[in-house]
Amino acid sequence: MYEKEQAKAEILIEAIPYVRKFAGETVVIKYGGSAMIDERLKKAVIKDVAMLKYLGLKPIIVHGGGKEITATLERMGKETLFVDGLRVTDSETAKVAEMVLSGSIGKSLVENLESVGIRACGINGKDGHTLSARKKIDDKGRDLGFVGEIEKVDSTLINTLLEADFVPVISPVGVDSFSQTYNVNADYAASAIAGALNAQKLVFMTDVEGILRDKDDPKSIIRKMNVREATELIADGTIKGGMIPKVECCLDAIEKGVKSVHVLDGRLPHSILLEIFTAEGIGTMLIPEGVNV
Repeated sequence: MYEKEQAKAEILIEAIPYVRKFAGETVVIKYGGSAMIDERLKKAVIKDVAMLKYLGLKPIIVHGGGKEITATLERMGKETLFVDGLRVTDSETAKVAEMVLSGSIGKSLVENLESVGIRACGINGKDGHTLSARKKIDDKGRDLGFVGEIEKVDSTLINTLLEADFVPVISPVGVDSFSQTYNVNADYAASAIAGALNAQKLVFMTDVEGILRDKDDPKSIIRKMNVREATELIADGTIKGGMIPKVECCLDAIEKGVKSVHVLDGRLPHSILLEIFTAEGIGTMLIPEGVNV
């Protein structure tokens, strides 16, 4: 009798040291993957963010929206081209990307947060010149159009929203000194923002369990690693393919001063809470060398 209730109480008790440790700290969440599409997962993410806020943390959402952008372009009869995973972005595509990211997706997230009692505000990198960007040329010297890479993060507007008790919801749209708009990869935007804010945590929501030693074996997940270990796993080919840029974003964030970076399976409801407030966690945590967490 009362076994379920006692189990719930144990979970709450386990969370106490983490709530005490992270209250008042900034957590940047890169929101993407299946968690943006499945309605059940969407609701779970919103509740997780709300819980972080109610427990005294300062959550910030940086969201992607590639599938929605592609679907919108298809409805317009416009072909989508990718080069090594990056969208070739002409002027019209850049406008569509901004419309989808800052419009339908960003405003929907704000509305969902407001529905659970959390004050939220949607912005993109053009607002307050939060994300200053320049044209990105890929490793092979190819011009991808209006695809940008971040030169500088001005955190003034973000901090203003945090101080006013809002959750910032940020679309990865950048701008240069000539007011040219750029579509920025959301992972890199989240990393740059987390670094500029000296965030306690950066959380990447993905469609994989975490970083695996064997990509075909979910049980091979690496629960914790430091910068040196991650670099070695890239060099020896353990980390490969599409996971390499994700891990490079993690390493970049730690280099910029983020205390820990987490790669989570967003297909698991409440993965954010399970990772942050339990001893075992459910994803992969990357930390600086010489740090015990």
